[in-house]
Parts: sequence; C-alpha cells; structure tokens
Amino acid sequence: MKPKTFITHHLVKSEDLNHHGTLFAGRNSEWFVEAGFIAAAGCIPPENIVCRNIHGITFARPVNMGEIVRFESKVIDAGRTHLVALIHMFGKAEDEIVRGFITFVCVDKDAKAFPHGIVITPKSPEDIALQEEAKAL
Repeated sequence: MKPKTFITHHLVKSEDLNHHGTLFAGRNSEWFVEAGFIAAAGCIPPENIVCRNIHGITFARPVNMGEIVRFESKVIDAGRTHLVALIHMFGKAEDEIVRGFITFVCVDKDAKAFPHGIVITPKSPEDIALQEEAKAL
C-alpha cells in the first residue's frame, strides 16, 4: 500500500483559545490525534484502532482566533500490529506549525493487539526517508 495523504481543516474559534488568547495546546492535540486517527482509519476499521503513543508535538508559533489550520496526515509505517502516522499542521501562511508522529495499535473487541496485514510501501524518496524516521521512533 502506498501512503495516502488525508487533509482536514479547523477554524480556531473563541472556545479553542487559552488564557493568552491563542489556540489551546489541548485542543490542538485533540485535532492532531484526530488527523492521525483519520489516516489510520483509511487502512483498518476505526473500531480496531487505539492510540499508543504520541511521539511529540512542538509548536512553531501561536495560532490566533479566526485562523483556519490545515492538517495533513498519512500512515507512513506499519508493523505487525501497529501503524505510525505522520501529521503536519499548517497555518494561514502555509507555514508549518506542528509536525509529529503517532503510533496506533490494531486491537480486537477485547482490546488485544492483533495483526492487521497492512504493508506500507513508500514510492518517493521523501516517503522512504519518512518511513525510516518512523522506524527509529
């Protein structure tokens, strides 16, 4: 399977703000995980997905109310029972605000991990490098 990119957008509203008047990190983290989950659900049924690890979220700048942010996510690596998604968040000036990885595990109805049978085959040099980065997590 070739990595497929999923795109989602969010409008930053007043209820998304922190005490500084910028996007609350908790809300951004929620959207970040959601974007990764959407990519993972593009590979396996959503009812079989749980988040195991968020490999870091570093904010490059504050995000202001009224800004529309874009998340791009794709599953870049697959192990026997897990998937690793890469998530980028971009701002109004197409600047990268956040970049990180999330590992999801494929589980059965009893929350036991089981093999998903997915193989990710990157084609571009960029995706090959990203898969190597994901394997090193």
